[in-house]
Amino acid sequence: MSKSEQSELLETVRAGYAAAALKVTGGGAACCGPEGVEIDENFGSGLYAATDRETLPAEAVAASLGCGNPLAVAELREGERVLDLGSGGGIDVLLSARRVGESGKAYGLDMTDEMLALALANKEKAGATNVEFLKGTIESVPLPASTVDVVISNCVINLSVDKPAVFAEMFRVLAPGGRIGISDVVADDALTPEQRAERGNYVGCIAGALSFAEYRQGLETAGFTGVEVTPTHQVADGMHSAIVRATKPLSAAVVTVAAPAQSGGSCCS
Repeated sequence: MSKSEQSELLETVRAGYAAAALKVTGGGAACCGPEGVEIDENFGSGLYAATDRETLPAEAVAASLGCGNPLAVAELREGERVLDLGSGGGIDVLLSARRVGESGKAYGLDMTDEMLALALANKEKAGATNVEFLKGTIESVPLPASTVDVVISNCVINLSVDKPAVFAEMFRVLAPGGRIGISDVVADDALTPEQRAERGNYVGCIAGALSFAEYRQGLETAGFTGVEVTPTHQVADGMHSAIVRATKPLSAAVVTVAAPAQSGGSCCS
């Protein structure tokens, strides 16, 4: 994929999620459409427990566009620092903040101004004091190395135009011994990229999905160990929502270089 094609695709993703945020701000719910995000029973707030949904601002729930519930697998603990890649309206950040408590910290990263504005408003409504939303890309996280204990993400990495960079950034920002707990769309190994594109568009979280083998190899190449990619439910023919777990080894060297410069980014949740 050329640089111009990457830029065009990135702008398509940004515009789709900006439109979804504006729809929620206007009193609706994020929905499907030619320029929007494809949402059905396999995506969205219905994948969260009712007890969690009821404790959050309605706008955070309405803006939920993910394909799973990463908090169900991240096993967050009191005092931990957690980063949500592609935080959208903030549902996973706000729920994470409650789980890690006042001694912990929850960061949300998004590239879309409209989603960030919605997330900040939801933070105020929820009264969350241990939350920080950042503008940037999941390929170039604006945090120093070894900043967080857990990285979560909900149906976002499939949107990236440079997935090796995303995996490398997750590894960089995690402290040694840190872990990832991700929900994402993953394709059967037998499906070619062309066949994946036939099953749904890029903004709808289908066309850009990695296969199970590609996901495992990408994380292992970045340095992760204990990689698990486990399907949970089918979202299209040969395409699945999956739980992704992996760990940064305790023996990993602590990198002290500054965080990469901010630029655009990817967002799905």
